[in-house]
Amino acid sequence: MLQVCLNGTRRPDEGPGLGTTAGELAAEARRAVGAGAEDVHLHPRDGRGRDTLDPVVVHDVLQAVREAVGPGVRVGVTTGAWIESDPARRARLVESWTTLPDHASVNWHEEGAGLVARTLEDRGVGVEAGLFSGTDGPRAFLASPFAGRVLRVLAEITDTPADRAADTAREMVRRLSAATPAPILLHGDDATAWPVLETAAELGLDTRIGLEDVLFLPDGSPAGGNAPLVEAALGILRRSGARSAR
Repeated sequence: MLQVCLNGTRRPDEGPGLGTTAGELAAEARRAVGAGAEDVHLHPRDGRGRDTLDPVVVHDVLQAVREAVGPGVRVGVTTGAWIESDPARRARLVESWTTLPDHASVNWHEEGAGLVARTLEDRGVGVEAGLFSGTDGPRAFLASPFAGRVLRVLAEITDTPADRAADTAREMVRRLSAATPAPILLHGDDATAWPVLETAAELGLDTRIGLEDVLFLPDGSPAGGNAPLVEAALGILRRSGARSAR
């Protein structure tokens, strides 16, 4: 499965395609799914361009994106602690949502991850457990009651040079695979994005790509939007599949 991560916390002036409004995110999602993405992760933004968990904004963004991509494509959001640092307040905002995403990411190195995950679970929203390499997140997650019941694990390689990213990714996958039955989505960030995606392809794992993770194509040229990143990622995945078939 290839997920597209549309915007993250990046500013619109960092490059084309970094939408903030519901309409802009919907247009980017449509193009990315048309290019081959199977799942969407995004950060709803308020009128000032800031990440938000506000129920009105979440409703508007989810409605617009779902209309743009059509049925069968799951759409998820973030619940990052930078949006609301108080876990109880974050959980109450999740409880206030009138339109629910298919899934939501919870970063396990952040305070209150279990509370937010339980609130999502109680509302029927799939939990993506965000586990960052180089943090206490993986240990905390594996020690939690959620280790065997999340929708998937987002194994994120974010703290290592590009030339060591593949080794770090393989070690993290080995550790997680031995301890949890949850499906693993492996991905990197900026300089590690493409090496880690190649590693995910080699290991036959789900992965993701998009402007949240990287602004450049594998050849170093600016991506110009999410769809070109998806197309490049699919090329890597197909080549890896062809090599495996041989």
